Amino acid sequence: MKYWLMKSEPSECSIDNLAKLPNQSIEWFGVRNYQARNFMRDEMNKGDLVLFWHSSCKEPGIYGMVKVTTKAHPDSTQFDINSEYYDPKSTTNTPRWWCVDVKLVKKTPFVSIEELRKHPELENMQVLRRGNRLSITQVTPEEWNFIQNLI
Repeated sequence: MKYWLMKSEPSECSIDNLAKLPNQSIEWFGVRNYQARNFMRDEMNKGDLVLFWHSSCKEPGIYGMVKVTTKAHPDSTQFDINSEYYDPKSTTNTPRWWCVDVKLVKKTPFVSIEELRKHPELENMQVLRRGNRLSITQVTPEEWNFIQNLI
C-alpha cells in the first residue's frame, strides 16, 4: 500500500461535497499535470490511502482521508466538449488524462500548513516544500503515521 496527498479546491470538490454524495465516491477528475497524472496512472493502486487537502482557499490543509477505489481509467472530462477540462487532442482510443476514483474514509480535524511545519518529522514532506504546486504528492509511511497522530 502507498500513501498520497491529493489537493482539491473546495469550490471544485470539498470534503463536505464528497460526504454528501450518495456513495461518498468520486472520480478524481481534471488533473492536467503530467507528473500528477502519471502518479494516478502508473503508481496508485486500489486500496491506497490519501490525505484530502483543500487548496487555493483561505485555510489550506488536511480536511480528511479517502481511499483509492479503482485502477486508473481515462478521465471522462477530457472527452466532454462542455467541460473546462475538455482536451480536443485526446480521444477514447488514445486518452491523455487518467484518474482514479476515491471514496471518503473520514473527515478529520483540520490540520493547517502551519501546524504541519511545526514538526521536524515532516520537514521533508513534499507538500510543505516551497514552490510545490503538484496536486498529487507521495507521502512516506513515516509521514503518514505521524499525521495519523495529529488527526
